[in-house]
Amino acid sequence: MRSWTGRIGAAIVIVLVLVAAIGPLVAPYSPTAIVGIPYQAPSGRFLLGTDSLGRDVLSRVLYGGRTVIGLASVATLMAYLVGVTIGLIAGYRRGLTDATLMRAMDVVIAFPPILLLLVLATGAGANALVLVIGVAITHVPGIARVVRAATLDVSVRGYVEAAAARGERSGFILGREILPNISSTILADVGIRLSGSILLVASVNYLGLGLRPPTADWALMISENREALTTQPPAVVVPALLIAALTIAVNLVADAVARSFGTSVEERGVAR
Repeated sequence: MRSWTGRIGAAIVIVLVLVAAIGPLVAPYSPTAIVGIPYQAPSGRFLLGTDSLGRDVLSRVLYGGRTVIGLASVATLMAYLVGVTIGLIAGYRRGLTDATLMRAMDVVIAFPPILLLLVLATGAGANALVLVIGVAITHVPGIARVVRAATLDVSVRGYVEAAAARGERSGFILGREILPNISSTILADVGIRLSGSILLVASVNYLGLGLRPPTADWALMISENREALTTQPPAVVVPALLIAALTIAVNLVADAVARSFGTSVEERGVAR
């Protein structure tokens, strides 16, 4: 919060999260109800006009943030639960365990994220669970690499060796001696992963391989109304701007957090 860019980013994130949380409570209409003619221009009744089916754009905007923010956050959390575990074990155990886990991560990271998500959606079906799991999988290798590198550095320090000499179990050493001392590195990496999750979730939903209509979702709104960009711009421009604002704001916060820990964005990129 010492950085003005961090404060701006945090303010935007807070506003958008509040919109996603409170929006459904103040939406004038149901997000799936047809309340007017298709592509009706903004008016006193419909502040942002209507969409391709005659649904209120404002109501769908107020409902649509829950899926983008919610799914991206859950996917990022899942990725860290798995990636941090793999990175800790690989960095502490080393040897064959390290080599096996990291080669498995290399196989996963070889697949382009969008291609991996499209394959999962095609094979397992297009739904929120598959989308969340797919996005989480794309982040696990990068997280594991960052955590492994930090663990390798910390695991040779005196307090870790002293814990091992006392006969402490590996789980205790990882959880009490190593993890707290690499938490700054992990926190500095969270923002960039979350912004990546937001873009991946939005991209897959836009392509129609994630959530299905009539679900209110910002990316789906862009896809459903893109042919009306010139005749009813708010139906496309407003959700697009909200996704862009959310992604930029998360990146601003991530950059501020990284600088507060003395870790630049460039250094994080090299680590990944």
